[in-house]
Amino acid sequence: MFSGMRELLSPAGNIKAFYSAIANGANAIYLGLDKFSARAYAENFTLDNLKEHVEYAHLRNVKVFVTINTIIYDDELDEAYKTIDRLAEIGVDAIIVQDLAIFNYIVSHYDAIKAHASTQMGIDDVEGAKFIKELGGTRIVLARETPLETIKKIKGETGMEVEAFIHGALCVAYSGNCLMSSMIGERSGNRGRCAGCCRKPYTLVSQDTKEVINKSYLLSMKDLNVSNYIKNMDFIDSFKIEGRMKDEGYVARVTSLYRNIIDGKRINSFDFEKIFNRTYTKGFVNNESNGDVVNNVKPNNNGYLIGEVTNQKGNKVWIKLDKPLNKGDQIVIESQSIFKEISIFVSRMFDTNFQVVETNRKTAIIYCDQWVKIGAKVYKVLEKEFNDESMMMARKGNYKPLPIDFNFRAYVGDHMYLEVVYGDVKDTIYADFIIEEATSSPTTRDNVIKQLSKVNDTPYVVNNINIEMDDNAFIPLKQLNELRRQTIEKLNEIRLYRKETNKVPAPIIPKKYKSHEPELTVQVVSQEQYDAAVEAGIKHIYFENYIPRNNAKYTKTNKEVLVGGLGGISFYKGNSHIVTDYSLNVVNHESVALLSSLGVDRITLSQEISKEKIADLIATYNEKYGTHPNLELIVYGRTKLMHTKYCVLKRLGKCGECKKHSFVLKDDYATYPLLFNGDCTTTILGDKPLNLIDDINDIKGINVFRLYFSTETKEEVKEIINQLKNKLEMKDKEKTFDKNVYTKGHFYNNPL
Repeated sequence: MFSGMRELLSPAGNIKAFYSAIANGANAIYLGLDKFSARAYAENFTLDNLKEHVEYAHLRNVKVFVTINTIIYDDELDEAYKTIDRLAEIGVDAIIVQDLAIFNYIVSHYDAIKAHASTQMGIDDVEGAKFIKELGGTRIVLARETPLETIKKIKGETGMEVEAFIHGALCVAYSGNCLMSSMIGERSGNRGRCAGCCRKPYTLVSQDTKEVINKSYLLSMKDLNVSNYIKNMDFIDSFKIEGRMKDEGYVARVTSLYRNIIDGKRINSFDFEKIFNRTYTKGFVNNESNGDVVNNVKPNNNGYLIGEVTNQKGNKVWIKLDKPLNKGDQIVIESQSIFKEISIFVSRMFDTNFQVVETNRKTAIIYCDQWVKIGAKVYKVLEKEFNDESMMMARKGNYKPLPIDFNFRAYVGDHMYLEVVYGDVKDTIYADFIIEEATSSPTTRDNVIKQLSKVNDTPYVVNNINIEMDDNAFIPLKQLNELRRQTIEKLNEIRLYRKETNKVPAPIIPKKYKSHEPELTVQVVSQEQYDAAVEAGIKHIYFENYIPRNNAKYTKTNKEVLVGGLGGISFYKGNSHIVTDYSLNVVNHESVALLSSLGVDRITLSQEISKEKIADLIATYNEKYGTHPNLELIVYGRTKLMHTKYCVLKRLGKCGECKKHSFVLKDDYATYPLLFNGDCTTTILGDKPLNLIDDINDIKGINVFRLYFSTETKEEVKEIINQLKNKLEMKDKEKTFDKNVYTKGHFYNNPL
């Protein structure tokens, strides 16, 4: 079905899932450690137990990738570097990385261990891929929103390995470009602790008319499923399954299904409905319609429809079934409100004659203590038999042992030997034992074949055994078994050997700068705001010269540009006025130095970095590089909580209304303005504007302060600019801003 070998990459959030993936056909596994992983709440692995698992995988020709895909602060860099050194000793195949400092450390120190650009880096175009290639990367885990035609172009123009998600949960935001959990819940997605704010219900309201447009799970994405479209993706090098928070049964079933699809075998496609799912989408990767990517009815397992309620008497409910229901299954009955489902574990069930039954295919009567409406749909969210079968697959699987050949020789008066052949690997073990002539019962060829074939506890199966031996030779079975054991052990040793060449990294040489009195920059989203900034005397204004991180449109210019993604650095290379935005998630001195050495003029720090961490970064940078970092810091503006390719208006059939009205999302605690961008992406803004203007003179070492305006009027823009100028000129020493109206963000504390 596919031209060449396509890697099937499965998740392992724990040890059971790791072995389950191998047993069911994964070519590679990705996993996290107990630190620096974007799935901090998975069980994860430790450096102490990882080596044995890696060796187990490698002996079965399965690669192991480790995620170090969080942002790394300065006080964590040494530990992160030591972790990479240990991973190199252990022999993992690659590390999946978000932070540029970590990425550069891998490619500059090691050859055998590869650096893969994680989806959190937001690579979705050729320019971004070029940047990673020039940095020394070998593979890109593409942004989930990248369409196939773009992936094909990236592959064709750069030759990079491309990895794409094919199944599992989706982020509604561009990965690495979501601060919602961080700012609302103090749990950073960029630190692996996403609180899942997108899975909550929200109300869409017209800000102009105050009309409630819709209240539902407006940001909750469906699960990805490309099983019907994978035939169009054969140029992709690695097919990635999401699911490090899932159990081993899920990993077994999904891995097995895609293994069979890739191998051209028939599957039962209905099995996908029985697996945990929020209903399915073919994803933006396959140009799914914007309105078909979100399941606004429920944020958890949707299951599949099995029937509807036909009657209720007291605590008994009649369900007319279209599909079988069994004791031990779990069902959900549709309720009046989408925010409250009726979940029932079927521990006892009756037929219409009130006889207790284990299975029912027509009408089932079950206990239910809640009122349900007649006609309510019933969904099965857990099928016990299917679940038990999945767990069995996790333990046993359908692993295909590796074929080996044995060449055995045993002549009386000589040492016997056993040669093993596996592919290009060949080795011979000679036994210390000297063959003696049999006095009564010589060892037969069948005896030898039987003992040498006992390799069931190894990755191998014996394909052929060639025997040269005397008919009157006597060989104790113990000696045959020991020779087989030693031979397999030596084969494993040869196959596991990997020579790691440590490279001498080239020094990072950043641009030279001095600390100076802070300058002001202003970023705006409208012509009116731009005019206000010009009238206020601001020289550095980001408006049409802003190149966003995703869906970037590059235009050649020699003027100053604010770039949100790595592709912008590649495209504008040679322009001495490149400013990188907060969306590069820079939080340590090494990333600042690397970007400076690559031609970036000024680096905007992440909005997840605190005052204390900024001071550490600047001090370390000064000490190590003998120069000052040229840094920019956003000190005012509504935080961009989330940037998404999904448009809630389009989902609700109101495409184009963004040009007529303003809209907000509301939850139980706050109101979030929406920005509808010219490329039909959406930005969700923070409830309160960040405001550090009162703290401005306590921020030392930052050369440029930025004001970001989104919902402000022309008059408000001018007023805020003047207030910041007054603070900098020490004309206004009083605290000006009401803390109930504004937020300090993470300036005084880092998110978890």
